[in-house]
Amino acid sequence: MALVDESDRTLMRIFCRRTFSGALLSLAASVPFAARAADPSTIIVASTTSTEQSGLFAYLLPRFQAQTGIRVKVVAVGTGQALDIGRRGDADVLLVHDRSAEDRFIAQGSGIERRDVMFNDFVIVGPKSDPAQIRETTDAVGALRRIARSTVPFISRGDHSGTHATELRLWQAGDIAVTQRGIYRETGSGMGPTLNIAASLNGYTLTDRGTWLSFRNRQELVLLLAGDPRLANPYGVMLVNPARHSHVNKDGGMAFVNWLASTSGQEAITSFRVNGEQLFFTGAAR
Repeated sequence: MALVDESDRTLMRIFCRRTFSGALLSLAASVPFAARAADPSTIIVASTTSTEQSGLFAYLLPRFQAQTGIRVKVVAVGTGQALDIGRRGDADVLLVHDRSAEDRFIAQGSGIERRDVMFNDFVIVGPKSDPAQIRETTDAVGALRRIARSTVPFISRGDHSGTHATELRLWQAGDIAVTQRGIYRETGSGMGPTLNIAASLNGYTLTDRGTWLSFRNRQELVLLLAGDPRLANPYGVMLVNPARHSHVNKDGGMAFVNWLASTSGQEAITSFRVNGEQLFFTGAAR
């Protein structure tokens, strides 16, 4: 039995895209959130595209349901959109990866009970020929500076995701006005589609390692830079504040939050592999 209902996921994605573009669409009109959240056996988790596209959720959720009996419906969007969904009370739990934005979310009273869950890292990928010669540096900001001086496209998600936020911080750290240059292309989409565009244009992009390892349409793309501490990618989970949104499934949501942070959840995360390679790690991000 599928744990992530495809029809529900499609409806939720349509909702998120429309809301994000400014349309005034009520979730209750398309997916009756409050009614479903009242079912203690079901929760809605708004999370990043990387957790879905890497295959992590497909691995974790059957284990969580087997231990708790709770079914999870996933809304996979960028972190910025996931936080917006949480602010509206249109999810029970958030699993995201932009710590400064998460801290603001908690400080605003929109979320509670945040836990550090796991980490991996971001990497820069690009053409095998590496015309910007970023292989020669281990400094992510220095690599972006070289890319900005080149004529090779840099493909940005441009979607207010955790990956996009990290990318923008790196440009800012180098005082690089790359958006004013013709090489900069924004996709406004998730990591998988952005990698597809980077592959088709033979350009550079910043990606989380998990999605990269799961990505098959690499064409001439290769991993060119990793290991800079500024590329650490920690994930946090939190409950949408039930004091602000009374329909939030507090018990089911907290069961998921606590399970991810428990020994069982942490062991499930570290045992997830793609082609024999571990994608996510637990404990403090290095």
